Amino acid sequence: MATAIPLFASFKYADSLTVVGISFCTALVCEAISWILIYRTSSYKSLKYSIDKAAKKLETMKTENPSSKLTIKKSKTKKIDRVETSLKESSRDLSLFKFKSGAVVALVLFVVFGLLNSLFEGKVVAKLPFHPITIVKKMSHRGLKGDDPTDCSMAFLYLLCSISIRTNLQKFLGFSPPRGAAGAGLFPMPDPKTN
Repeated sequence: MATAIPLFASFKYADSLTVVGISFCTALVCEAISWILIYRTSSYKSLKYSIDKAAKKLETMKTENPSSKLTIKKSKTKKIDRVETSLKESSRDLSLFKFKSGAVVALVLFVVFGLLNSLFEGKVVAKLPFHPITIVKKMSHRGLKGDDPTDCSMAFLYLLCSISIRTNLQKFLGFSPPRGAAGAGLFPMPDPKTN
């Protein structure tokens, strides 16, 4: 069975704090890897700059009052479409650029999850303050014996911590995606104008 990290051993919630602490350390390691492979490179900085510039330009073009002439509206629509296309291409390039560190980060997360899974196998690490719905119960109760729906496994707590800590850490360190690339990715949302 699991033994808590000596720092947390005297606390009532030692196992929970251990999982949260390891999750925080893993997030730091993943962001350090991302910084080494992505964020410090000139290619990333130029892509981020072009996305920010295109997003600001698109925002100002959309907020300007269109004049009443039809030809000016059509030319403005074409300019907006060109800027949107440029923004989408830059966002796609940025996503592909980030893909290389994604494999290394996934490997780190896989190893840490395997380690934690072996340490906390079949052990309740937290209690949920609510009775979860069925699909959440299947995730939160994964690998646990017993019928108490408020029991929480390491996998569920680690998942919640990883998502929240890494996202907030990226914002704190300034590594969050540019605002124009927020909805972009390998599979961006379809353009409603094409329907």
